[in-house]
Amino acid sequence: MAHPDVAVDVLIVGAGPAGSAAAYHAAHAGQSVLLIDAASFPRDKTCGDGLTPRAIKELHSLHLAHQVTSRYRNQGLFLHGYGGDVQAPWPESTFGRLGSAMKRRDFDTLLFRHAQQQDGVDTWENAEALSPQLYAGRIEQVEVRHGGEIRMVRPRMVLVADGVRSSFGRKLGRQWHREQVYGIAARAYCTTARGDDPWMHSHVELRDEQGHLQPGYGWIFPLGSDEVNIGCGALSTAARPAQINTKKLLLSYAAQQREHWQLEPSREIASALLPMGGAISSVAGANWMLLGDAAALVNPLNGEGIDYGMESARLAVELMGHTSRVREAWPRLLREHYGESFRLARRLARVLTYPQFLPAAGPVAMRGIGGRVLMPAAARLMGNLITDSDRDLVARVWHGAQRSLGWVDDTPLWD
Repeated sequence: MAHPDVAVDVLIVGAGPAGSAAAYHAAHAGQSVLLIDAASFPRDKTCGDGLTPRAIKELHSLHLAHQVTSRYRNQGLFLHGYGGDVQAPWPESTFGRLGSAMKRRDFDTLLFRHAQQQDGVDTWENAEALSPQLYAGRIEQVEVRHGGEIRMVRPRMVLVADGVRSSFGRKLGRQWHREQVYGIAARAYCTTARGDDPWMHSHVELRDEQGHLQPGYGWIFPLGSDEVNIGCGALSTAARPAQINTKKLLLSYAAQQREHWQLEPSREIASALLPMGGAISSVAGANWMLLGDAAALVNPLNGEGIDYGMESARLAVELMGHTSRVREAWPRLLREHYGESFRLARRLARVLTYPQFLPAAGPVAMRGIGGRVLMPAAARLMGNLITDSDRDLVARVWHGAQRSLGWVDDTPLWD
């Protein structure tokens, strides 16, 4: 039996944090929503699972912050390496001082079920967006394979939130520019007696099992249970690819931390490539926009993207209510909100891809006045906790660096 076409105000492809947040905001703006995902929930996602205060602020707009933070809260970053250990508490900012962490399997399911409960939201799991049919750059309908059949969806607007690979985005012309900095990472879960530790730990001095310094960093993020998320990552470019096996390095890192953290064997090991810093072309068309990871809305200094994903969802829905010219307006809005910070962060991250940099700078940054001043400031940048309205010393230095480097045209940036 043939199914009739489905007409909807907003089709959202991908039901991770960006897609589910977009469904919530669109429903509360009076739109009819179809939220689809190629998998069924709960499902996994390769991620560090950390939630910065910026992410918690977005959860407040979804009325989910208390549900997340009531089970576990963290105080900030604890940085280790090069003979130093530096605690960097979450600073006073417009985002508050409360962080958390939650396994993405649980976090994504929480947001998806929350979106599902909103009036005006319909959801399809195990639903793959196959091909868009366009006319003059506008998506007229989308073929969706769902329940073993092909359904035709006729949307007024399409929000694409299908992650780092963004297979549907590629069908709309999305291009990832690998000459810009991107991330490679692996993560696992370990059972531990220290899963309620109140800090997100990062080891900026990362060595392999032979003791050789590696061009990356390790992390251990407690989850408020009997587990931690443990992982390692590195920055890479097409010109200077990181020559490391992240899964092998992860196992070595876990072995080095096993006694101190009382870690049981690593499990659920997964790896990923991560576009960063807006290094994506074709993020919008006549009636479609790319959100979150699909638009490379990821901090080049730390790989964090959950907060940007939920923010971009809210911004996209707000934009829909103000203009129909999203092809021009969406890239411009992304550049206004994130462009200066991402340009500078990409330049700083590119410096980190040089193998000589960390051995020279690491001891200076982690000891003495460097540890007391430089690393807490760096941790604030890594936590995405500076806004255009901040006027303290760290913020003024950051904004000044943005302006001083503004003459350099570091394209592409959502062009």
